[in-house]
Amino acid sequence: MTTTLDRAAQPAVLLRPARLSLTPKTALAGQLDGAWWPYSRDLAAELPALAAALDETWGRITRVSVNPSRWPVIPRTVAVAGHLLHVGWFTEQDPDKLILLSYTVGRWDVLVIPPETEPAAAARLMAAAAIPGSVLAADVLMANETVLGRGIRDAQSREAAWEDEGGACMSPFRSPMGRTALPLPGNGWR
Repeated sequence: MTTTLDRAAQPAVLLRPARLSLTPKTALAGQLDGAWWPYSRDLAAELPALAAALDETWGRITRVSVNPSRWPVIPRTVAVAGHLLHVGWFTEQDPDKLILLSYTVGRWDVLVIPPETEPAAAARLMAAAAIPGSVLAADVLMANETVLGRGIRDAQSREAAWEDEGGACMSPFRSPMGRTALPLPGNGWR
């Protein structure tokens, strides 16, 4: 038995928009040209949306270079909007960086934020990578975020412990009151 598939009847693959933050156009050259936060570690699935987003701004992206330590499968080519995007890899390249090349315009280095990164941490990294003239490389930004994230988690843990130990002011109705809910003392200071 032969089965035929009608391509028109098959659902079209929808690309999720690339989560991307680019350095504004300026004369200040920095270590990075922005940041990209992919949804997965599947380059074949992620690169079309990235290239489509960058084609308008940077021109047709023709080559991409990655470090293989962060990507389980590296395809040689990826079909993108009517052309092929050639993918290469170098173990010497920073694992947290993606290099994009265009025949007509040039080269861009983009921080790759791991897909499993918490949204708040990803937002901090995207903002830091898009600062014009920044001298911070991808590995430095990732190391800084690791330290900053650990500090934030520690502070939240200490605050939760304080609240659990009775540190919150309780209203007569047994719910914590914020500082603004406290009555003013006679001198007006809180």
